[in-house]
Amino acid sequence: MRYRLFGPTGLRVSELVLGAMRFGSVEQARPIIDAYAEAGGNFIDTADAYRTEEIVGTVLADRRDRFVVASKYTLSRDHTDVNAAGNHRKNLRLALEASLRRLGTEYLDVYWVHCWDPHTPIEETLRALDDAVRAGKILNAGISDAPAWIVAQANTLAQFRDWTPFAGLQVPYSLLQRDIERELLPMAEAFGMSVAAWAPLAHGKLARPVEAAEDDRERAVLSAVQEVAEELAVTPAQVAIAWTRVRSRTVLPLVGASSVDQLTDNLAALEVELPAEAVARLESATGFQVGFPTDFIPAELSHPGQVTGR
Repeated sequence: MRYRLFGPTGLRVSELVLGAMRFGSVEQARPIIDAYAEAGGNFIDTADAYRTEEIVGTVLADRRDRFVVASKYTLSRDHTDVNAAGNHRKNLRLALEASLRRLGTEYLDVYWVHCWDPHTPIEETLRALDDAVRAGKILNAGISDAPAWIVAQANTLAQFRDWTPFAGLQVPYSLLQRDIERELLPMAEAFGMSVAAWAPLAHGKLARPVEAAEDDRERAVLSAVQEVAEELAVTPAQVAIAWTRVRSRTVLPLVGASSVDQLTDNLAALEVELPAEAVARLESATGFQVGFPTDFIPAELSHPGQVTGR
């Protein structure tokens, strides 16, 4: 396992993130986490909404500091309480304290805003996160499932007000969902953020046989994935995960495993090198277009190094 710096920080994280959402018990999670650690993995991602924090905390009890532990808040903790959801200061404080108790730790390496809350000013969220950093309860902040403009606004505000910026972005990314290439991925690269790509297998669809495709577009993508997998003598899942790493070094695939065998298969994707021709074939099958304004900007302006005169 190789390591990357987490965004603009000095924190070293493994190039594949282990998601804890599928863990159903300590007995199921322990061998998976052990196998991940043995392979060199150190970045484990959970959330209060997943109901797996206690499981992760129990498995990591005597080795917690060797791992980069991340959790999230935003979604409702109590549907009878209107203030038990959202990104406001009250919910952040209560959700964070509860997550720390369940995980059995004094701090989180990364605390993600689970999704954008349009009802809470981003200034309030940023200042509350910064207070938690200064208190030593979280070390780094990240944001998940938010528009590029709000993340850019947040990090610009953080820069000018000397608050803790978002070092990471967590968003869905797969051959069946390439939307982040329009705004989110370029924005993250511009701010030096790491991108934890969830659902790199499109919730398992990209590991299924072609016959399981639900429509013509999905059938075309699954066929391309299967063809490339056969040519390289690897699995379709490995091809799909490997592809998420091709376009940008900022991307860290986030995989959820329900068994050691599944994790082992996913880890092998880190050794898969996709030939340029295979990448082109896979991307052509998706029918994806970046759209305006990127497609509208002349190529010579998109690549300043090619400009030779005024």
